[in-house]
Amino acid sequence: GLQSPRRLVSGGDRMMQLFVGVCSVVTSVTFLHVTTSHCFHTSSSFTNKQDFYEVLGVSRTASQKDIKKAYYQLAKKYHPDTNPDDPEAKEKFAKLAEAYEVLSDEVKRKQYDTYGAAGFDPSRAGAGQQQYYRAGTSIDPEELFRKIFGEFTGGRGFGDIHNVFEQRPEFVMELTFSEAAKGASKELSVNIDDVCPRCDGKGSEPGTKVSHCHYCNGTGMESINTGPFMMRTSCRRCGGKGSIIITPCALCRGSGQTKKRQTVTVPVPAGVEHGQTVRMSVGTKEILITFRVQRSPVFRRNGVDIHSDILISIAQAILGGTATAQGLYETISIVIPPSCQADQVIRLHGKGIRRMNSYSYGDHYVHIKIRVPKKLTRRQRSLLLSYAEEETDVQGTVNGVSPSAGKKHHGKGRKDIR
Repeated sequence: GLQSPRRLVSGGDRMMQLFVGVCSVVTSVTFLHVTTSHCFHTSSSFTNKQDFYEVLGVSRTASQKDIKKAYYQLAKKYHPDTNPDDPEAKEKFAKLAEAYEVLSDEVKRKQYDTYGAAGFDPSRAGAGQQQYYRAGTSIDPEELFRKIFGEFTGGRGFGDIHNVFEQRPEFVMELTFSEAAKGASKELSVNIDDVCPRCDGKGSEPGTKVSHCHYCNGTGMESINTGPFMMRTSCRRCGGKGSIIITPCALCRGSGQTKKRQTVTVPVPAGVEHGQTVRMSVGTKEILITFRVQRSPVFRRNGVDIHSDILISIAQAILGGTATAQGLYETISIVIPPSCQADQVIRLHGKGIRRMNSYSYGDHYVHIKIRVPKKLTRRQRSLLLSYAEEETDVQGTVNGVSPSAGKKHHGKGRKDIR
């Protein structure tokens, strides 16, 4: 007859599975997956396709410290609370937990290095083969993250985990073109949440004790039954801290933090661009600083390259010579080649902006502009008229030159040059 549904619980697996048998022959097996905001599902398909070391972004010789640090940074980045609109973030978060669970265990890591992920797939194990660990993580990704979070934050409590995902305060900093290009140290006044100096961030009045939360038994997590399934969430009684404050601190009123006006020094890296945002730790939190770079009256920027103009005389353009140009770091002497044309560009290698996180520099491009005098002395005019009589490569006419060969007129006459 029709069998009653029953729950199957595998040894290390927390996921509830439901199957229905029809008559005495099982024709199909259906797995039901119920999720809450912090419930995750991992599959062996990922295990067989993606390398655990690549998932965490570490080398195969990475130490346990490096593996834990890499997991913590990536888990913060892909935590569902940080990416509420990204449907793939939850899967990435679970993959990180799966990779960390294996690589953080020296025995499992050694087996993984020997056989790879596919070598541990129970579905591929034949008779007599040993199965070392199940494909897919047996630990709740959220619970793992809370554990590692507590280690990196000095065990401040699970309730503080939400501070990681709070919106960071944003500030705008004005920079001159030179400060952005060459780097600088700038001061910024900010209002921040800092550790309460009275209770040292504990939230309780000095000399008093906190009560162990019996509702969650100090774990900061509670389990909620929803029919045949079980959900784990932050304790409603203690807010996920695992303890209850009996006598709140008189200064911070139990929050463990106080508002503080602080002047911080911001190290502006060389090469920052307009609109670029950097993160900076201040107190117990991070702030975001967006740079607003002013225009330069001299330079124009294109990535790490800069452009500027230089004026030279007609004589310099024709005969060549030297000219002085303002550089980003120093005054530069430029050699003007003979027969220099207007808008000709001279490239100065390595005189541009330093590339961020590098020791190399861009280039400085100097654009030649020829200055035409507005007033001439009699001698200058006479010399130019003489030159015009000898000039042949001209389209049009030259004022002051007679159409008759070799005669100059200093009035309104002009010479047609063909």
